[in-house]
Amino acid sequence: MAFPTHIVAAAGYVFDKEGNILIIKTPNRGYDATGGQIEEGEDLEAGVLREIMEESGIKAKVKCLCAVYSNVGKHIYYDGVTTVPTKVMFDFICEYESGECRTSEESSEVLWVPKEEVLNYVTTPWLHYRFEKVLNFDGKVTYASYVTKPEFQVLTERYI
Repeated sequence: MAFPTHIVAAAGYVFDKEGNILIIKTPNRGYDATGGQIEEGEDLEAGVLREIMEESGIKAKVKCLCAVYSNVGKHIYYDGVTTVPTKVMFDFICEYESGECRTSEESSEVLWVPKEEVLNYVTTPWLHYRFEKVLNFDGKVTYASYVTKPEFQVLTERYI
């Protein structure tokens, strides 16, 4: 029996005490939350906090899990060759602890944006969808499966 291959990733939606949310500008997706793949043997929360620091220079703490997503569509990676497997993503709401915004190899801009304005920045359809879920979080965790290509489509959605 072959074991399935999935990418496990986590995103951190970091809020400060003034109600601003941290976003980064990425080379392929435009404005997004901080996050990325969890490394082998790494805890999800440790991984998302590492990604926040690496991509933005911000130290944060996890407040709660707000969503779990499965991107079940197969598509070709940005290199034009590699097939991307199913991706399971965990979205965490986080709180700012310390640090100053700085760019990285994965971010050309790092901004604090008023939460009421963030959807004006985030234009990629599936990221916009996920930001909406964070902004409307009421304590129930969203589970959804979707495909991003050829066109973004939510396949299932429920609240736990």
